[in-house]
Amino acid sequence: MASKTVEAVLFPGIDVRVEHVSDSCDVPVVEAVSTARPSRCPDCRKKARRTHSSYQRGLNERPLGSHRVIVRLRVRRYFCDRKSCARKTFVEQVPGLSERHRRSSTGLTGWLRSIAIELGGRPAARLCRRLRLAAGRTRLLRLLTAPTVPARAPRVPGVDEFAFRKGCTYGTVLVDVEAGRVVDVLPDRTSETFAAWLTEHPGAEIICRDRATAYTKAVREAAPHAEVADRWHLLQNLSAAVEKTCHQHRDCLRKRAEEETVTEVPEPPPMLLPPAELPRTQIIERTRHRHEDIHRLLEKRWTISAIARRLNLDRTTVRRFRDTALDELLASARERRPDGVPEPFKAYLNARFTEAEGQVSGTRLFLEIQARGYRGSRRVVRKHLAALRVGTAEPVRADIPSPRKITSWIMRPRETLNESQDERLLQVRLACPDITRACDLARAFADLVRHRRGYLLLEWIRQAEQDAPKPMKGFAGFLSQDLDAVTAGLTLPRSSGAVEGNVNRVKTLERAMYGRASFALLRTRILIQP
Repeated sequence: MASKTVEAVLFPGIDVRVEHVSDSCDVPVVEAVSTARPSRCPDCRKKARRTHSSYQRGLNERPLGSHRVIVRLRVRRYFCDRKSCARKTFVEQVPGLSERHRRSSTGLTGWLRSIAIELGGRPAARLCRRLRLAAGRTRLLRLLTAPTVPARAPRVPGVDEFAFRKGCTYGTVLVDVEAGRVVDVLPDRTSETFAAWLTEHPGAEIICRDRATAYTKAVREAAPHAEVADRWHLLQNLSAAVEKTCHQHRDCLRKRAEEETVTEVPEPPPMLLPPAELPRTQIIERTRHRHEDIHRLLEKRWTISAIARRLNLDRTTVRRFRDTALDELLASARERRPDGVPEPFKAYLNARFTEAEGQVSGTRLFLEIQARGYRGSRRVVRKHLAALRVGTAEPVRADIPSPRKITSWIMRPRETLNESQDERLLQVRLACPDITRACDLARAFADLVRHRRGYLLLEWIRQAEQDAPKPMKGFAGFLSQDLDAVTAGLTLPRSSGAVEGNVNRVKTLERAMYGRASFALLRTRILIQP
């Protein structure tokens, strides 16, 4: 009765009989005998009839509480009676307990494989030590095997890139959009590799992709009637064009804001500061050198791709430095590290600094603007005064919304804007007719995307190419070059949402492995989904 109880606990539904349980060095040892029917030869599959011999093999079993468990299992060796079979004898395997060439039970192997899938190598080994499981990182990683890629592509695959090292090397992830599962991972993002995969795995009817040049070229070569541009990426490209338009017309906003500024209390006379110059920060210097290097190579007639490879940059970055003036790039870099003093108080600090000819303490000025409603820190005020003394303080400008904030107001549905945001956007539209035109076109295109009115796309492109600002015209030109895919994206319900979710999962796996994994291991962990 006791043996049956032990069997029911340790080996439920498994054909073994427990003969003895002992305690060796605080490790339970279970001696068991196989009671399964004669098995079949692993080569010819003929059922065994004669027993050759028996022997005892040791298996590590799942722990009980804080104790390791060892199973000493007696198994039989059988003759293979088929003369044509090269295997003369073979050892039986107990289903659910033992496997060939393994010293751990099937249940323990399943545990270790699950831990390795979730954590990888070193983290999984650390957890195993805490759980009293004897397994090193090498053994755990050997349990991971990539599943076989289906011979045919899914009906609706999605494709996107991910970075092995951002700005340097990239790979490609292919996702079954309907099932939400990764199908395969490619070692690069070139059009040749992707086109070859599509050729080897036919069957794709609709391919969801972003507007990357390599994927566009590959789809047109291998599956020209299956491409669909993703709506989210289209809105992202549109947002970038709107923001660039707002950047180019900041002077219009500043001019109108300065004209409408009403001074409630008389301010001290205007200050005479030394000519403002940008601080020699790391990001400013890097921007200068990068602009100089890119334009020097452009003068030598280097291509965008060649420059990107030479300088280890993304092609989008190279194009931005090619098409954007240096002053605008430096201003953007300067805005990334603002001094923190709000504009209404900056004018007062500058005027007091001029009155005192620089001989004024930061604590005193901090208390003065604090009495006027300032809620920032004293350190920020001192930092601003230090910038005034060395001549690197940014001039006081009118309080105007940033290009990114204006873009967010334009791209959001009108009903989601509150009264204040709607009023400020109206002031922006009154200040600059180009931003007004970009706003109207952006909202019209967003309406096409949200309601999937692809049949109106050509009319929208014609309107944008007539009188739109330059960035919006460029966006319309890109749509014209990819017209079929964009029209399908604005008509069909398919999107790359499942692809983006799996790309985020890939990033999580890369960070968990600290970038040390080989491509083969990373691909295996991506394809094995829990």
